[in-house]
Amino acid sequence: MSQRFSNFADLADHYAEQVATPDYGAAFMEQTEMARLSIAEEPTSAEMPDPDKAQAAMEMIMATVFDLFRDTRMEDFSAEVAWGIANSFHVVAKRLDDREDATSQKLAELLKTWDPSEVYQTEVEELTIAARSLSECCDAMECMREHAARIYHVETGRPFSPVRGSRVASKATASMIEARDYIASRAQQRREQYAPSGAVVAFSGGQAWADHALVWEYLDCIKVRIPSMILATTAQNKGADVIAASWAAKNDVKVVLCRLDRALGNRAAFVRNDRIVGFRPVEAIVCSGTGIQANLADKLRTAGVPLHVLRERAAMQG
Repeated sequence: MSQRFSNFADLADHYAEQVATPDYGAAFMEQTEMARLSIAEEPTSAEMPDPDKAQAAMEMIMATVFDLFRDTRMEDFSAEVAWGIANSFHVVAKRLDDREDATSQKLAELLKTWDPSEVYQTEVEELTIAARSLSECCDAMECMREHAARIYHVETGRPFSPVRGSRVASKATASMIEARDYIASRAQQRREQYAPSGAVVAFSGGQAWADHALVWEYLDCIKVRIPSMILATTAQNKGADVIAASWAAKNDVKVVLCRLDRALGNRAAFVRNDRIVGFRPVEAIVCSGTGIQANLADKLRTAGVPLHVLRERAAMQG
């Protein structure tokens, strides 16, 4: 933070503004009177954690890490430790999301065949409560992850980006009442994640790409024109795709990760490119890389998608 302050109160207010967090009250909202995280467990009336205490705890945890190492010979490691804390919330949120998805699938299968028996009704009720309870916990975990990520970015100057998995939240709505409504809502969220209906901007680049500034510059320009853009990337774990994911994290842009289907063997990357083109992107950025990026660029041109092909400025000067 380069801004100067004349007193600690102003500094504290500025820091609080910089780490402004998602709505803890909404994220920690209880959707049902009773909760259960699996049908094997008994329902519980225990409340969700207090949102104000959760917010304060997250700020204390992250701040303590940076304060402990600041101005010491271990200061360089504070970012790594803080990243691990933020990532741990991401990992747990992803596991909760997977469990909710599996529970919802069981519920969907059960609802396909109606049964007037009491046993059937009980099972539907148990699965519905379990799915909604998992959704509650996932929402809370994602909220704390986003808060930790915000603090990480303010302290380090680098946006938090997990190694694996999208940071896109899959929020269940508090208005869900019936099991079928829950399933319909969940299906819509999944369709939006895997077949986005918004203004998609496609992105791909080589794993050796290192020009952060150039990627961010182009993405900033596109977001000015398309404020509600969705970023679809080729989901590689290093290089240009990670840089783009970091930009998306900083700017609260939804990311759709198009991973390789390893079962397709040598065709996997080309099938993934077809899938990205199938999103009908309104614009695209392809950074220099391998023949896979060249193939995607060709397919985007053929589809008439406005395309920016980038080359690293250092390489161009050389």
